[in-house]
Amino acid sequence: MQLVQKIISRFVKDDADGNVVLRLLRYGLATQGKYYAIGILAMVVVATSAGLTAWSMELIINAMSNPSNREQLTMVSMIVVGIFALRGIGAYIQAVAMAKAGNGIIAHQQRNIFNKLMEQGVDFFNLRESSDTLMRVTQSAQSARGLIDIIATSAVRDMLTLVSLLAVMVYQQPVLTLAALTVGPLAFLMLRTLVHRVREVTSRQMMSLAEILRVLQETSAGIRIVKIFALEDLMRNRMSGAVRAVEKRSNAITRLESVTMPVMDILAGLTIASILWLSTWNVVGGANGASAGQLMSFITAMLMCYDPARRLSQMRVRAEAMLVGVRMLFELIDMKTTLNENADGPALQPGPSHIRLEDVTFAYGERKVLENVEMDIPAGKMTAIVGLSGAGKSTVMNLIMRLYDPTEGRVTIDGQDISRVQSTSLRHAMAYVGQDTFLFSTSIMENIRYARPDASDDDVKAAASAAFAHDFISALPQGYQTPVGENGAFLSGGQRQRISIARAFLKDASILLLDEATSALDAISEEKIREAVQVLGRGRTRVAITHRLSTIMAADVVYVMEDGHVIETGSVDALLQANGPFRDLYDKQFG
Repeated sequence: MQLVQKIISRFVKDDADGNVVLRLLRYGLATQGKYYAIGILAMVVVATSAGLTAWSMELIINAMSNPSNREQLTMVSMIVVGIFALRGIGAYIQAVAMAKAGNGIIAHQQRNIFNKLMEQGVDFFNLRESSDTLMRVTQSAQSARGLIDIIATSAVRDMLTLVSLLAVMVYQQPVLTLAALTVGPLAFLMLRTLVHRVREVTSRQMMSLAEILRVLQETSAGIRIVKIFALEDLMRNRMSGAVRAVEKRSNAITRLESVTMPVMDILAGLTIASILWLSTWNVVGGANGASAGQLMSFITAMLMCYDPARRLSQMRVRAEAMLVGVRMLFELIDMKTTLNENADGPALQPGPSHIRLEDVTFAYGERKVLENVEMDIPAGKMTAIVGLSGAGKSTVMNLIMRLYDPTEGRVTIDGQDISRVQSTSLRHAMAYVGQDTFLFSTSIMENIRYARPDASDDDVKAAASAAFAHDFISALPQGYQTPVGENGAFLSGGQRQRISIARAFLKDASILLLDEATSALDAISEEKIREAVQVLGRGRTRVAITHRLSTIMAADVVYVMEDGHVIETGSVDALLQANGPFRDLYDKQFG
């Protein structure tokens, strides 16, 4: 690996970039080492065959100058066929092995990134734009594959090919070889001026690609707003600007990568012309006594050096463009996990599901949304949390589900601090129905079954019936196999919420969390769902957040919140008689 590091340092000036490349190579060799070993062996064969091709020119010229020697012609012909067959087989094995390794890297990195995302807390996704994450998952994984391919093909195949051909040149004409090598330093000096510019342009191109994804996502998710407010031209202009920026920077990168070609062509042309003139002079003057076959072998090797030398000259520029994406990939992988899931911690022990919030304070950054909150949520009963918007109700729900950890204080279930138990075991004990209903882009049957993957079709239908969803599902053309579209786009708001409630019914958890669970239902459906939730909730701990007090009139305990504090608590009857904040909310809704 030290040898590899020295080779990389020749092409990568920045130590940080060198570390990124080494890290990527270690990863690539660890996961795809078998295929890279096969590919590199095939490259050695291809490189060797290139040298043999140039060397065979001496045999070909000598054989053609003595056509009467049939045995010599036959032998040379067989050698040529063998060399080209060897090269073709090697090239095939190289292509297949490198493709398998590259595709494996993309797949493994994308899984690795997604697993990292699954370890993050909700605040990670709230604070980052999804377009940026999507770009890193797709573009950065491609960059990782591209960078390894560049290093493998340029540093291995092209370098070996060049060494093989130079060996033939030195063997045939050492003096002329020395003259031909003067072009190398000139090309290297030219490349150093391009690298910094490539890095700047590529970084801006990544930002423009993220903007394209952002516009697409916002247009898709907010198409109603776009149409109602006639924002089509605005969105077109945003997309046009982002596409134009990507196009401009892609063209700039192409120019920077291609600028080496005319310079290398001119330098190579001058070198070849000079060598041809010198070699002809040597033949005419007899200075070194070289045969026509030796000179042809030398010239062939020199001409064949052009392509690998050109690719090596472009390696630094192309690698710099890929490095931007690889750095973004490792930035995401190395990000600190915002929520410790405690995969190795103790499981939540089964119990009556008595929930407590003990002196809980929580802040988003510098802004406190809860302060010194105490709540005692009795097991097997219904607890309602009410208050105006922004009071902190949903934050309490998020803390109970452990989507966040308290800044101070703790949340316990049956005396167990939920921040110390396995999150998987914690969430197996909970079912949730939220105001913002989310459905996966699959069938109704599968959306409900996600709550319990081993559930039978009859179990799913029973849960749908309990949520008063069976009738409308059965009336659909494909019944339970009806696709719901992206986030349930093919269904109404009320239908989506009933499916979400059916999902909670199917999970049959000991804790039922309801966050405005009936907000999208009409009055009749709401009454039916309320009855169903009463049946489902018997013997279970229920926590309900709502603005509509009609849904929590049967609650055993009510907490009234305001500005992150609990300002009143008690039974519904006691709070109504107290003529406090809860009575004010009640009077405003019911007159």
